[in-house]
Amino acid sequence: MLRPAGADDLIAVGALHQRSRAAAYAPFLSREALAEPAPTALGHYWRERWSHERADHVLTVAERDGQLIGFSYVGPDDQGDPSTGLLHAVHLEPAEQGHGLGRMLMADALAGMRSRGWQAAALWVLRLNRPARRFYERGGWRPTGVTQPDLIGATPVVLLRYRRGL
Repeated sequence: MLRPAGADDLIAVGALHQRSRAAAYAPFLSREALAEPAPTALGHYWRERWSHERADHVLTVAERDGQLIGFSYVGPDDQGDPSTGLLHAVHLEPAEQGHGLGRMLMADALAGMRSRGWQAAALWVLRLNRPARRFYERGGWRPTGVTQPDLIGATPVVLLRYRRGL
């Protein structure tokens, strides 16, 4: 079941975020890079972020039997294009990958972007995250050629920008 997140969900969102990224990035990042931030710290990060962004962002959670198993997060484009929404995140419990939950969360996020009047959607994905890139490409996303440096822990990484019409 998908539903809008509430303030009571944010610590669990942070813990899930940590589990999801650790599993997804383990093939190409060190354990040290993935150890931080701790799940509780990510929960506090989400509380802080949500306190500032909830007016123009949508955090959707997926639950099964009362347990959080995934989430998506969308908001305005970070490049300032008023016709574009940004898919900030789709994260799943590692055991949920490959069972359709990610597609469900992405479809819901895209529908929400359309309902807000955006004409296109963008996202950033780690260049080395080939499974995520294949997932997005199967969903109609295309790389724009724009890159951005970032850090995971102290490890430099490169993000690729993807875009698709709505």
